[in-house]
Amino acid sequence: MPEPITQDTPRRRATDARRPASAHALAPPSGTRARHGGATRRGRHIAPWAFLSPAIVLFTLFLAAPIGYSVYLSFRTEKVSGLGLGSGSRQEVWNGVANYVSAVADTEFLASVGRIGLYGLIVVPVMLGSALLFALLLDARRTRARRFGRITIFLPYAVPAVISSLLWGFLYLPAVSPFYWVFDRLGWSVPSLFGPNLVIFAVANIAIWGGIGFNMVVLYTALKSVPSELYEAAELDGASQIGIAWRIKIPIVLPAIIMTFVFSMIATLQVFAEPTTLRPLSNAISTTWTPLMKVYRDAFTRGDLYSAAATSVVIAVATFVLSFGFLRLVQSRAFGQEER
Repeated sequence: MPEPITQDTPRRRATDARRPASAHALAPPSGTRARHGGATRRGRHIAPWAFLSPAIVLFTLFLAAPIGYSVYLSFRTEKVSGLGLGSGSRQEVWNGVANYVSAVADTEFLASVGRIGLYGLIVVPVMLGSALLFALLLDARRTRARRFGRITIFLPYAVPAVISSLLWGFLYLPAVSPFYWVFDRLGWSVPSLFGPNLVIFAVANIAIWGGIGFNMVVLYTALKSVPSELYEAAELDGASQIGIAWRIKIPIVLPAIIMTFVFSMIATLQVFAEPTTLRPLSNAISTTWTPLMKVYRDAFTRGDLYSAAATSVVIAVATFVLSFGFLRLVQSRAFGQEER
C-alpha cells in the first residue's frame, strides 16, 4: 500500500524551523568523546590513590621506614680502632647474623621471655574470662543499668597505661597505701606486692584492670548481633539463662573471643609501660624485666643500637609467628570439624 503524501504547507515549514537540531548534530566529534572518556577513566583510577596518599605517606615514613632501618641495623656493628677517640676510629661494618645469635643466647633476654610467658598465663585468661563474664551479664535480659555498667567497666581502658601504673603503684606501697593502713588496723600481716615473688601479680593486675573494658565492649558488640529469635526459641524449649549462654552465646561469639585472644597475646609480648613506670618503686623490677625493656636498655642506656635492633626484630618475628600460627591452628580445626 503506498505511503500517504503529505503536503509541505507554510505552517509545517515554520514548525520545522522552530525544532532544535538533532542529537547527532549537537553531539561532539568522536575524537572529543574518546578523549573525554579516557580522562574520566584516568580520574576514576587516580581518585582512590589520591585519598589514600596521606595514609600511605604516613605509613611509609613512620612505620615501614623505621622497620626497614631496624632490620638494616641488626646486621651491622660498630668497629672501634685504637682508643676510639680520633676521627674515623669508629666505623660501622657488616656483622651478619652475629647480633641475632647474641640476642637469642643472652641469658637476660631468655629470663625476660620466661617472665613474660608467666605474665601472659596470668593476664590473658583472667582478663578475657572477666570480659566475657561482664559481656554476658550486660547482655542478660534482667540486667539493669546497662549503660552505666558499660561505662564503668570500660572507663579504666580510657586511662593511659602510665597514669594507671602510677595510681596502682602508690596503692601498692605499704607506706602510703590505704589498703595496708586498713590491714595494719586489722592486725593482718600482708606482704608487699613489690616483693620479688609477687611483683609479677602487681604488674598483671594493672593490665587486667585496664584491658577488661576493651575486650568486654568487643564481646558485647558481638553478642548484640545475635538474633533474639534464637534466645526465644531456647527459652521455649526450657533452656535456662546459663544454658543459653553456654550453648548459644559463647559458640556464636567464638570468632570475637579468638580475635581478642590474639590482640591480648600481642599486647602481652609488648609489655613496657607498666613495669617501666613501677621500676622506681620496686627493686624487684630490673631494666631487663621484659624483652622490650631490654631493647630500651641496650639502645638508650648502653648505646648499642645494633644489638637492640636485632632483639626487636626477634620480638617482632616471634609475635608474628605466634599470632599467625594460632590463627592457622584455629582455622585448621574449624575446617576439620566442617568436613566431619
